[in-house]
Amino acid sequence: MPESVLVNKAENYLKEISEDSIILEGIDDFDNFKNLYFKLDDRLNHLLKLKGDMDVQGYTTPFTSLNKYGTKTVAEVAADEKRENSRHNQIFRMKANAKKNILDRVNSAIDSHKIALGNLEQYGYVKCNSCYKKYSIEEYKRRGGQCTCSSKAFTFKISSELTSRLEIIPYLPLSGNYMVLRNELSSYDRESFKQVLNILKQERKGVVKTISLVIRFKDDNNRLIRKKVTLESEYVDNYEEEVRKRYGRDVRIELLKFHKTKPAIIDDNHARTALALAYVGYSKEIISEIKDEILKRRLTDFKRINRYDEIISEFENEKPDYIDEYDLDAIEAWRQTQIEKRLRILNYTDRNGNITRSLKRDLKVRESIYKNTFKNIASALIVWDMFRYYMTTSANARRINIGPFPYIRVELDREQRKVFQKTYTRAIDILTEFGNLKIISIPEMDLLLYEKFKFEKQMRNSNIKFNHVALGAGLIHLNSNIELETISNAFNINESRIKKEIKHIDQIINPKSDKSKRFLDLIKK
Repeated sequence: MPESVLVNKAENYLKEISEDSIILEGIDDFDNFKNLYFKLDDRLNHLLKLKGDMDVQGYTTPFTSLNKYGTKTVAEVAADEKRENSRHNQIFRMKANAKKNILDRVNSAIDSHKIALGNLEQYGYVKCNSCYKKYSIEEYKRRGGQCTCSSKAFTFKISSELTSRLEIIPYLPLSGNYMVLRNELSSYDRESFKQVLNILKQERKGVVKTISLVIRFKDDNNRLIRKKVTLESEYVDNYEEEVRKRYGRDVRIELLKFHKTKPAIIDDNHARTALALAYVGYSKEIISEIKDEILKRRLTDFKRINRYDEIISEFENEKPDYIDEYDLDAIEAWRQTQIEKRLRILNYTDRNGNITRSLKRDLKVRESIYKNTFKNIASALIVWDMFRYYMTTSANARRINIGPFPYIRVELDREQRKVFQKTYTRAIDILTEFGNLKIISIPEMDLLLYEKFKFEKQMRNSNIKFNHVALGAGLIHLNSNIELETISNAFNINESRIKKEIKHIDQIINPKSDKSKRFLDLIKK
């Protein structure tokens, strides 16, 4: 496929996606749920095919061809030839930029669709009405809506105990328009966006990814060979033995380099950006619904501050005809004069033009609410969702399934767990009181995650069949002062199931029989 045709095809498809809005109303109805999932999944497959075509045509390294058309030459060339080379260089640079930009948007759209599908898969499943076998929506689609027993009659079930937040889906850059969405953010939203992004970018301590060696050895014909070798991280402690095994006992290492990597919690740039935009977008929706009620409680005169905002907004883009449109200083001075006149008429300022004390107080209170509470809502939500996801899933499930957080690390180290030390208590109180969200403030979430990861190692090769949601809830109860009823309500799971997993936890940690003790010792080793 010609390059320009592929670029146009991708742009048209992304435009088509942008014009199709996501509607979550009635999502608990199976037909609505199924139609949305099927649509997003079909889109993802199409986007992946577009990306595959782009990879084949070299869109990942679009500037490589520019080397042929550079202006640097060894011999002297005529001026007109230089101009021709420069013109070619510009043409190819424009084409290379077009390739880079469209591939960037396609990658963003792919990650956004993965996030949306991961949340939908966590939200619900289907159950065969004949044999009662359960299927994820992905399995249901793959099997063409037919059970292994040949039945096509299913019942839709909502998995309220699993981690999903469908409300973020409409705010994902599904058409790859993440740059547009970022530019539309207000100053408060931009701060919130950066805060969420920093949470997702939290890196672990550097770990060795590969080892580069330059070695010297003699081949079968007794010729001296010098070779560059790359080993994987599994050989970090025995790289000498490995190269001797491959190239003989007399091999000599001339140069050695350890290449380290610092993976983030979400180890993909486009996925991080999409998640940050989605959670900030959803938090804006929450704030718009609850802010008036909160401000009415905290401000001395709620109507006055709204009128103040209207006056500021009225003259924000106003411009008198008698002032030159390019004289920005004069326009700004005129606007300020008009605002001051209006405020004085309403007695919002004193005779010296200073804002009255009570209005100034209300403005400061509102600023504080936005800065210390509203700005943290998106962060509080995503930290809670990631914490809950880690606590209620097995390491194997996080390794295999995409889930609501694509590219999330299977396990976090101490550095990455630091983002869970902050609890955002004020934001959580607002969300529970005014937003009716099931979220609780848990101190030292980082230590609870450490206990969860440690227990996952202890429970390996155990014959006990765990309910991982109840297991996570049980570990929180055992390692905190939070009441079982509160945890049960937040995780949407029955207390009796949590108590059952608490017994399983005790059985693993404190084995009673000698056989169990020996088994635990083997696991520890």
